[in-house]
Amino acid sequence: MLAKEQRLNLVTAARSVLLSSWNGMEVRRLPDFLTRFLSSRIFLLSLALGFAQFFLFSFSPRAWTQRSCSIAKAKSSQLLRVYVADLPREFHHGLLESYCRSQNCCSTGEYPTNPLLKQHSAEFWLLRDLLDSPSKKKENFVRVWDSRLADVVFVPFFAALSAQIQLRGGHRGEFRKRSSKNSDFDRQRRVVELVTSSLEWRRSNGVDHVFVLAGKNETLLSLSLQAPVLLPDPMAMWHVREQISTAVFLVVDFGGWYLEDAKNKLNSSTIIQHSQVSPIKDVIIPHTHLLPPLKIADDQHRTVLLYFRGARHRHRSGLVREKLWKILDNEPEVLLEEGLPDDAGLAEATRGMRSSEFCLTPAGDTPSSCRLYDAIASLCIPVIVSDDIQLPFEGFVNYEEFCVFVSARDATQPGWLVQKLRSIGSEERSTMRQTLSRVQRYFEYDNALTDGAVSLIWSKIHSKVPMIKESIARFRRNRKSGSLPSAKRCHCVS
Repeated sequence: MLAKEQRLNLVTAARSVLLSSWNGMEVRRLPDFLTRFLSSRIFLLSLALGFAQFFLFSFSPRAWTQRSCSIAKAKSSQLLRVYVADLPREFHHGLLESYCRSQNCCSTGEYPTNPLLKQHSAEFWLLRDLLDSPSKKKENFVRVWDSRLADVVFVPFFAALSAQIQLRGGHRGEFRKRSSKNSDFDRQRRVVELVTSSLEWRRSNGVDHVFVLAGKNETLLSLSLQAPVLLPDPMAMWHVREQISTAVFLVVDFGGWYLEDAKNKLNSSTIIQHSQVSPIKDVIIPHTHLLPPLKIADDQHRTVLLYFRGARHRHRSGLVREKLWKILDNEPEVLLEEGLPDDAGLAEATRGMRSSEFCLTPAGDTPSSCRLYDAIASLCIPVIVSDDIQLPFEGFVNYEEFCVFVSARDATQPGWLVQKLRSIGSEERSTMRQTLSRVQRYFEYDNALTDGAVSLIWSKIHSKVPMIKESIARFRRNRKSGSLPSAKRCHCVS
């Protein structure tokens, strides 16, 4: 311990420094009783104990554990918390395995490469992401095992695959019917019974449940009449959509939810109610591209101005294709090809898109098609002629940086579209192609990508959580008061 005189000198010096005025005024004396206190052993001992307590608490294992838990809790609250509904395996991977065995087209754990199935494989990739090993770190969601902690409940039903199994199983004519020969209807019915009878559904009226309804139709031809047979669009869970209309739907577009056939507008039985689909509650997801992606370093000189390959005749919004074909067919530097997405057709499409500056992506039977994502994969600047198209990840992705949007009215004026594309200079085209190379990964279904399609879908679902919580709170309040709200919510898409 310092001698009393030494301690007094130190305190006096400290007092002089601390209390000196900035403008050079004389040092003021502290009262004698304060001077005596600052020089006492009690003060020094209290100061030492205070520092010891601070360091012991701040660096103790318990304190570090509490602090780590607080940080982890704060971080987890920023992630989407997903609970997987308890459905038997027969409705997801069991269904996939059964299909692969019957068609001998894929191995265990893989999705079929058939183009009509592959382009709607989002249901497979999302569930795969949820079933990954817990050791694999996820950037924007966390799977929870207690449904009370969840933001959303994911329903693991491969609805698009289920529809295709029915269509390819020799009973196409039964697809519209609720019959014993319609295996897809039977699966839909059982899934709805299991989900809507669960505690999770009853707690929220299904508002927080997520269904993947990505399957779109194909225009079938009758072998006897060679007449087009139009199916409901989207096909996935077609018979039970009204029963699950409060849930969040993951769909590739909204275009097929209105009329099954443009010629049947007056038949109200074909109208799908607006309350079943909405940009407010639902999420637009991309098709899976069918063509291999091209790296910007491997890009070659492009000799074609505008390229299109696909069906010339479509229905509904796709009627614009035939008009475009008549206008563009004889234009120089424009290449139009009819073809199917078989192996030979995909090879031709790859060659055509990689050798063209712009790729025409008009509406089909619905506003969107896989062609847009094939163009992005091929670094071919998409020319979108689809007035009602809904695009995935808008708000995250600025499509105007790498796409050309043209109204159907302008595009069908003779000479207008070609002149428009020729007016876009080489420097601007190069910039758009560089942007295409940068955004390619956003549309890639690959669970290893932290900013791929699967990751962005989870982010878009997460953005719906405030609306979901508000709807659940309203439902619970009304249930307590005895006034249950309607099962439908009208948020029209127009």
